[in-house]
Amino acid sequence: MCGICGWLDYERDLGEPGARRELAAMTATMACRGPDDEGTFVATHVALGHRRLAVIDVPGGHQPMTLAEDGRPEAAALIYSGETYNFRELRERLALAGHRFGTNSDTEVVLHAHREWGRRDPRDAVRELNGMFAYALWDAGTQELVLVRDRLGIKPLYYYPTEHGVLFGSEPKAVLANGLVERVLDADGLRRALGFVADPHHAIFRGLREVPPGHVVRVSRAGISEQRYWSLVDTGHTDDVPTTVRHVRELLEDTARRQLIADVPLCTLLSGGLDSSALTALAARHTTGRVRSFAVDFTGYTENFIADDLRSTPDAPYVHEVAQYVGTAHSDITLSTDQLMDADVRAATLHARDLPSGMGDMDTSLYLLFRAVRERSTVALSGESADEVFGGYRDFHDADTVAADTFPWLAGRMMNRDPSDPGLWDPGLAKQLDLPGYLEAHYRAALAEVPALTGPPATDPHERRMREICYLYLTRFLPLLLDRKDRMSMAVGLEVRVPFCDHRLVGYVFGVPWSHKTFDGREKSLLRAAAADLLPESVLQRVKSPYPSTQDAGYERILRRRVSALLEADAPVTPLIRVDAVSERLAAPVGAYSGMGARLPLEQVLALNAWLSDYGVTLDV
Repeated sequence: MCGICGWLDYERDLGEPGARRELAAMTATMACRGPDDEGTFVATHVALGHRRLAVIDVPGGHQPMTLAEDGRPEAAALIYSGETYNFRELRERLALAGHRFGTNSDTEVVLHAHREWGRRDPRDAVRELNGMFAYALWDAGTQELVLVRDRLGIKPLYYYPTEHGVLFGSEPKAVLANGLVERVLDADGLRRALGFVADPHHAIFRGLREVPPGHVVRVSRAGISEQRYWSLVDTGHTDDVPTTVRHVRELLEDTARRQLIADVPLCTLLSGGLDSSALTALAARHTTGRVRSFAVDFTGYTENFIADDLRSTPDAPYVHEVAQYVGTAHSDITLSTDQLMDADVRAATLHARDLPSGMGDMDTSLYLLFRAVRERSTVALSGESADEVFGGYRDFHDADTVAADTFPWLAGRMMNRDPSDPGLWDPGLAKQLDLPGYLEAHYRAALAEVPALTGPPATDPHERRMREICYLYLTRFLPLLLDRKDRMSMAVGLEVRVPFCDHRLVGYVFGVPWSHKTFDGREKSLLRAAAADLLPESVLQRVKSPYPSTQDAGYERILRRRVSALLEADAPVTPLIRVDAVSERLAAPVGAYSGMGARLPLEQVLALNAWLSDYGVTLDV
């Protein structure tokens, strides 16, 4: 895993000292993503920067990587972030076609794959790759830059069109380090920040865009174009339930084997839920020796746990049962309220995210977990995305939420938000932003993308609606979680792999009828059946419980004090909020139990203020 950045300008010599200093500044922002090595490539009109986290071929994988061809020593140059899990098979095919390799790196395989299969259309090469990746390829012959992002958007990649080219980077901070970029938050950016719906194109800062998942962006003298190379499709699924379960298990076994390849220490993230437990058990089956596993917990959480609408049980008892059942070398990372509210930690999570997520302890605890894991492992496997793939959230199974004509996570138990209620935000600002209209437009656009059903399910309205909900979760909700996972892990130089995002598994299960996905009358029926022989019965039957959040009332008291301090200062966020509403919220009594949902509005105010201050953002709303 690594960090990449670069600059293309067809009217400027980027080899001159000023441009090189700009590239150095951009590359330096990626040091957290790549603590092991640094490299740059500069030609007349292109400058590429790379920071490396060494995972595959530690001594031989230095980047940028170049390819000599037709007497030209640097006919192509590549900077790559991520992993290509099938690089060994691809290497064999390319070697038979006459390609010669000087390293054992997957990056070199990707570079040769583009010369073999992607000369006419780079998408033909990308389709050969199985993995999580974001990379930039410069072709010196055609003078074209190609930006590539994996199918699900596991690895981030941003770009900023300029008058004569483009700036790009793994994170916004890399692009913002260039003096050509203004740090402006306009109305569209604020809508994106507050909407809690992934936009597959636009980032929060004005002018900054994301390379959409499953796309390549081609930059030439003729301009910039986005081209899709993969999407979710209707497969016309004909397998019966037993066959479907067997194929899911086969895909999981193959994916686990592929994603266990690493030349550095590897572990799993274990929550005691079905997803991470199944993944940990599969890893143990295909690993020599004991698998390391890690879990996050909070001081006093299990002993004083109070069930709510989202979490009916604490994780720790299930985590320990799985660790013992599977035989992992397990460690709990137990966090205190003081750690979660530490000012330096909160600043680090904000810097990692580059945006005001407002997730509070959900971000800081993940950052602290990953920081502790990084002390003993360089790679971790996560169960992220299984709920979106297999239909695990309660929203999938709640009739009222399914019937709601909006994004289900905004209508269901997960967030239960009314976009028309300004809450703590200024009513005039809320009216100007028109968040309900913004979300409605994005919702309709997403529904228009959903592939039509074929076969008998095509006549079933419920099957059609569940296909829509699956699509919405995979394309408009999952990217938010993947982005969070990537930023918190890479902020400490930890590579987190997400096997349930294997595009073969996602594509296959997406095409399965909803009646198959719930054949036993429960959530995640296919995954439960596929993992039935791997786990203790208690875990197989456990109801979905999201990533934990502290319930300590002491956390909320500290949060309130910090928000109260904003009201007494000339804070950047003040023009955006209703001071009387915030004051009323702060005056309400704090009970013995503090839930994430009730704290969220205050977390959002605090986070947005810190972001506006620390990032020097100019408001234009």
